[in-house]
Parts: sequence; C-alpha cells; structure tokens
Amino acid sequence: MLQMHQLQRVLIVDDERVITDTLVTIFSARGYVTRGVYSAEEAHAVIQDWPPDLAIIDVRLPRMNGIDFAILLKAECPGCRLTLFSGHTSTAELLEFAESQGHHFDIVAKPIHPEQLLAWAANNPAPEAQSTE
Repeated sequence: MLQMHQLQRVLIVDDERVITDTLVTIFSARGYVTRGVYSAEEAHAVIQDWPPDLAIIDVRLPRMNGIDFAILLKAECPGCRLTLFSGHTSTAELLEFAESQGHHFDIVAKPIHPEQLLAWAANNPAPEAQSTE
C-alpha cells in the first residue's frame, strides 16, 4: 500500500554535494520521488519537465541565490511548497528583501536534522494527496 507521500516529488538544491546526495538518499528511502541538483540553474532546468511538489533549497548558492530561485520556482510551479535552509547568519538581509517584495519563506538553520525535514514534508502533502477517501 502506498503512503501519501510516496507520490510526491521532492527537489533538493544545495551546492554542497554531500548534503544534496544525503538528503536525496534519505527522502528516496522514505518513498519520495526525489531529485538533487547543485545549483539554481540546474534546478530551473529540472522543473521545466519535472515540477516538484516540495523543494528544499539552500539560500547560499553560487550565481543565483536560493531566495531568487525560490521566487522563480513559486512563479513557475505555484503549487510547490518549499523551505529554505542555510548555515549563514547573513541570509537575514536576503530574507528581509524578499519579504519586502511580498515573499515569505520558511527557513531552517544548518546543520539540519533529516527527521526535521521529513516531518516538514509529511506535513505538506501534495494537493492530490490531501483529499480524503
């Protein structure tokens, strides 16, 4: 029997490969359909053919930062729920700017415990998984 989250697509975006690869392994083992990429540009290419239900995005990415990508993702995949994560205290300015533009994002501090992200994902089911039978 499939659990609700097994139909959800999760996109992990972090330039630290070990973090991305570890989270992909953890979410995949829990039954999520998961893809991991190492830049916002790679993520943008992926969502063209593979719109995620959930996205976990590092704030500090090379070239395009995670907040700018999150804004782009919400515009192109409005049903996607997302959370940002960062190990840098300097992300506050980026978040304040995003909020001044009408964007609010949940943020989780690194180091991040995988169970925390799994709990977040379980509490954010895909729209079709929310219906009751």
